[in-house]
Amino acid sequence: MAIKPTRDELERRIKELEKEAAGARAAEEALKEKERFSTQMIQGSPIPTFVVNMDHTITHCNKAFEALIEVPADQILGSKEWLNAAATVRPYMADFIVDQAPEEEMVWLYGGKCRKSNVIEGAYEAEAFFPKMGENGKWLFITAAPLRDAAGKLIGAIETLQDITEKRKMETAVMESEKRLSQMVHGTSIPTFVIDDKHTMIHCNRAFENLTGIRASQIIGTSAQWMAFYASERPVMADFIVDGASEEDMKQYYGDKCRKSRVIEGAYEAEDFFPDLGSGGKWLFFTAAPLMDDDKKIAGAIETLQDATERRRAEEALRDSEKRYRTLLDFAPYPIVVFTLEGKVSYLNPAFTEVFGWSLGELEGRTIPYVPPGMEHETTREIKRLFENKVLLREETKRMTKDGRILDVMLRASVFSVSQTEPEGELVILRDVTQEKRIARNNEAMLRISMALPEYPELPDLLYYINSEVKSLLGTEGSLTILHDEIKEDLIILGAAYDDMDAEKKAGEIRFPMNQLVAGQVIQTGEPMIVNDTSTHRSLHDERDRKLGYKTRNLALVPLKSSDRIIGVLCAVNKKEGLFDHTDVEMLSMIAGTVALSLENARFSEELKKAYREVTSLNRAKDKVINHLSHELRTPVSILSGSLNILTRRLAALPEETWKPTFERLQRNLDRVVDIQYQVQDIMENKQYRTRGLLTSMIDQCGDELETLLAEECGEKEVIQKIRKRVDELFTVKETAPKELSLEQEVEERLQEIRPHFAHRELDITTRFEPTPPILLPPDVLQKVIDGLVKNAIENTPDEGKIEIHVRKKSEGAELIVRDYGVGITEDAQRRIFEGFFTTQDTMAYSSKRPFDFNAGGKGADLLRMKIFSERYNFTMDMVSTRCRFLSKDTDVCPGRISRCPQCSTIENCHDSGGTTFAIYFPPASLPEHGGVKSKQ
Repeated sequence: MAIKPTRDELERRIKELEKEAAGARAAEEALKEKERFSTQMIQGSPIPTFVVNMDHTITHCNKAFEALIEVPADQILGSKEWLNAAATVRPYMADFIVDQAPEEEMVWLYGGKCRKSNVIEGAYEAEAFFPKMGENGKWLFITAAPLRDAAGKLIGAIETLQDITEKRKMETAVMESEKRLSQMVHGTSIPTFVIDDKHTMIHCNRAFENLTGIRASQIIGTSAQWMAFYASERPVMADFIVDGASEEDMKQYYGDKCRKSRVIEGAYEAEDFFPDLGSGGKWLFFTAAPLMDDDKKIAGAIETLQDATERRRAEEALRDSEKRYRTLLDFAPYPIVVFTLEGKVSYLNPAFTEVFGWSLGELEGRTIPYVPPGMEHETTREIKRLFENKVLLREETKRMTKDGRILDVMLRASVFSVSQTEPEGELVILRDVTQEKRIARNNEAMLRISMALPEYPELPDLLYYINSEVKSLLGTEGSLTILHDEIKEDLIILGAAYDDMDAEKKAGEIRFPMNQLVAGQVIQTGEPMIVNDTSTHRSLHDERDRKLGYKTRNLALVPLKSSDRIIGVLCAVNKKEGLFDHTDVEMLSMIAGTVALSLENARFSEELKKAYREVTSLNRAKDKVINHLSHELRTPVSILSGSLNILTRRLAALPEETWKPTFERLQRNLDRVVDIQYQVQDIMENKQYRTRGLLTSMIDQCGDELETLLAEECGEKEVIQKIRKRVDELFTVKETAPKELSLEQEVEERLQEIRPHFAHRELDITTRFEPTPPILLPPDVLQKVIDGLVKNAIENTPDEGKIEIHVRKKSEGAELIVRDYGVGITEDAQRRIFEGFFTTQDTMAYSSKRPFDFNAGGKGADLLRMKIFSERYNFTMDMVSTRCRFLSKDTDVCPGRISRCPQCSTIENCHDSGGTTFAIYFPPASLPEHGGVKSKQ
């Protein structure tokens, strides 16, 4: 029978249980806190991470893991399935950790890509490709590690997955690059080797083996590239390139034998003697250049070597007569200073004295007071960085000269050592880039101003922009453009830009007499002027400052010059720092050219607009006159023609010698007027005439009465029909439709028809007709073009001269070429020959001649008519002409026969002296969009 516990024992047991319960709750809270902390750690990691328990269930995962597999957490947690992106369903690496699978099984599953972690005990890592992940698959770096409780018992596993796709792509690209590099190295006949960024030789070619006597298998994969050239280990030039060594570092090993390559950026080249190379040593010219990765970082270096022994031996005889060593620093073009470690000057070269003003005698053993005020802390930081890095490359800073000028300098510095242990001092090289930077700023400003010109069509806006640029570039409070009003003899401010808006507004409202501004003196002298102290001539500044409500301290002014006079002044006002100097004047002068050009352009633009309005008015008047002329010619021409026919019939009974010569002169001159009328008709196409309408209407309404009267007087029947036909012939504008024509056939036939008209001329006319595609043109238009070109050539070629007529296929169409070896056309006449009613000959030269006579000339409308035809029917005209070198002026006269020319000893002399070629291109009829009649808009 069990012993019943006493009350005290029960109370003691209850207290123990309560204590155990409290401990359990505390442990549970600690566990929960630890769980929350672990969860936060996982969630806070940017690396995709998840945790599985011993049941292979995913208990934790972070946002990065969700994003990687593109599955939300609520579908992942509690899951035992493999990644959706996996090619096949298989366990996680964490599952193997939980199952404590043997390493062989892990290696088998991941294809030999799995290995134990070197960092975490019991962990494994692997790289694997997942083709279903993302668009093109992804490479992941996977790490899985065991999770254990406080007693060391395995309770689960944690797995991380890092996306290394880009890394793998990069590695593949590097391998491809390595392959190409190897092929390039082995394909060249120049001894070449390549090292990587670890100074390990990775390539060398057969030429390198032949030069050095070392086989590739002995040296590739080692850092022993030095053994080919030196008796003891030391860096070669490629090693310096990999280390990013400075030029000064290079020179410490190679002296003045080394220099930067002029061809390859970042490369160096040198020439040196290597006594351990070959039987008696060799001179080598060697070049080392960096190999850069995609991030522009040095990934290795390539070095080439050329045997220069024979050349150097040939040069030794010359070199023996020269001084072996030169004092490098004294002859360096840039300022160089050598400091002790305490910052005292131990040496400076003549270039330093030339640029900064101090001599070695003034500064030796002292510090240089050339750090501008306010830059002391920056200079201290530069010195500290120099001693940390041993070198400073291309540091842009400022330094002060002895006379107080601030210079922009490019600084290079190196800590040098005489021994291999302790540094001895600092070598500083300075290059004055003040002028370069000023030129660059000026060029940028000029480019901005030039680019801004089209954006500011109005002159005041443009001048305000330019003045704002001047104010910014020179660091002034204001800038003005002052113009000289030559009529009123005073000055006016056309453009102004001030920091003070009130002064800027007032500046554009005030005129000044010439003697109230310094600008007046600049305009009178034409010379720039600097006034750095206005207190010396207050009378010249007080009135201006009073009107502007502004205090002027200093000025810089340059004249605005046009081609023949000074039109104004560009002025900069109140320099904010320092005083104006000649560099400010140079800058102003550069900009002043643009300002003057803009002012002149504005003036010319206004004059051009005025001239255009006048020309437009004249063109309207010209069209009106031509239209009126065409209309007025028709009636008198028809009456004169009819009257001559009547007189011819009535005089037929008389002897012809008494009247016929007179009638032929009348008919010839009437024909000239008829030609003018036809040419004007072609030019003024589609112009209708009221005369035809009036006559037609009268015939329609009074036909019977007129027919009766005319029958009584003349005895003719159907006379009204004849009258109507004649009216139509005289006053109807004829329009012919385009037809497909053979150019070579039309030209040949037309030449046969007009040949009798120039049979009296002694000319050598040669023709060449080649088959051409059909063209689309009204026959009468083509006839007028052919007649005009042939007539022009014959009338401009003296007897015994030569003319060539050629028809050929060109491109898809046909081309007619008419070339004469005549007098040619002057340059001035060539510019105006297509204007219409412009003749190259004096009017009196052809007024009494027949068509086709030499120098018969024309009415000045033939070429205008052809030009209009070309625009109307879409063919093109080209003309090339050379005026006879013996007839330089329009007024010079050719005798009309080559044998009579005192300048030509042979006919060939004339043929070579001048001539004109017309080329007409007609599109093919098969391309209607290029041929036929152009539509009227």
